[in-house]
Amino acid sequence: MTYNLEFKPAFIERYSALTDFDVFKEYSLKYLRKSIRVNTLKTSVKEIVSRLEGSVELDPIPWCKEGFWVKSERRDFGNMIEHLLGYFYIQEAASMIPPVVLAPKEDDMILDMCASPGSKTTQIAQYLKNTGLLIANDVTADRLKALGFNLQRMGISNTIVTMMPGRLFKGFEFDRILVDAPCSGIGTIRKSFKTIQMWNPNAVRRLSGTQKQLACTAFDNLKDGGTMVYSTCTTEPEENEGVMDYILSKYENAKLQKIDLDIKRSDPVTEFNGNTYTSEVKKCVRIWPQDNDTEGFFIAKIKKG
Repeated sequence: MTYNLEFKPAFIERYSALTDFDVFKEYSLKYLRKSIRVNTLKTSVKEIVSRLEGSVELDPIPWCKEGFWVKSERRDFGNMIEHLLGYFYIQEAASMIPPVVLAPKEDDMILDMCASPGSKTTQIAQYLKNTGLLIANDVTADRLKALGFNLQRMGISNTIVTMMPGRLFKGFEFDRILVDAPCSGIGTIRKSFKTIQMWNPNAVRRLSGTQKQLACTAFDNLKDGGTMVYSTCTTEPEENEGVMDYILSKYENAKLQKIDLDIKRSDPVTEFNGNTYTSEVKKCVRIWPQDNDTEGFFIAKIKKG
C-alpha cells in the first residue's frame, strides 16, 4: 500500500543528489513491515517461535538474532498476551542495530543518553543479562513515562533512570555509551508522514549542533578503551557523517571502527552541499529505506584511545 504525498521542491533537489529519489520515495511511502524483538530476559527465541507458530508468520532479521519481521492478519500485536507479559518488544528492524553494534558485555557500566521510549535501552539490558549498571537518561518527564513502563514490563532490574539534558553529564567513566541522537527523522517518513512537511534545512543545521554537543559529552564520559555508538534515524549528512567528522577532528584519540554486520548498506557520504568529510566515515553504516525495506538509519562506532 502506498500514499500520495507531496515532497517540497528543495527536498527533492537535495535528496536527488544523495540517492535515487524515485526509489527512495517509493519505499518511504510504503507500509512499514512490523517487527519484534524477543526478550531473552523472560523467555527464549525458541519458545516464542513455538508460541506464535500458526497465528503469526515469523521471518528472521539477519542482523539481530532475537529479531523477527512478523506477518499476520491481525495488526494489534500490542494486545497479544506475549507482548503484555514482556516476552517481546515491538521494535523497527533497523532500530535493533545500534545495541547490536554497541555489543554490551556482562557487568559493563553503560549510558543510554537519549533513552525513551526504551526500545534500545531494553535491548541493551537484555544483552547485559541484567548485570552491570545501565543509566537510561532522557530530558523530559513525559518521555520517561513510556521508558519506565517498558523497563518494568520487560523485567529489567539493572537500570537507573535519570532526567537531564544529555550534555550535562560530567565526570563519569562508562564502558560503553549509546547516543541515539534526536534528529530530523527523515528515515522514518514511512512511519510518520508529517516528517515530510516538517523538514527544512535550517532545522537540520540546528539539530547537527545539538548532536555534536551530545556526541562530545558522551566521548568525554567514556573510559579509555571504551566504545561509543552514535546513531540516528535520519539520512541527512550534516547529522551523520558531519557529526563524525567533527568528533574525529576534535579528539585525536577518537577512532572510528569498521562495523561488521549482515545487512545491505549504502556508501557513506564524504562530500555534500559544499562540505567535505574525512574518508574515515566510510567505516560508518548508512542505510536507506530501499536498502533493506526498513527505516533509514545511520550507525557509527567510535573507540576511545
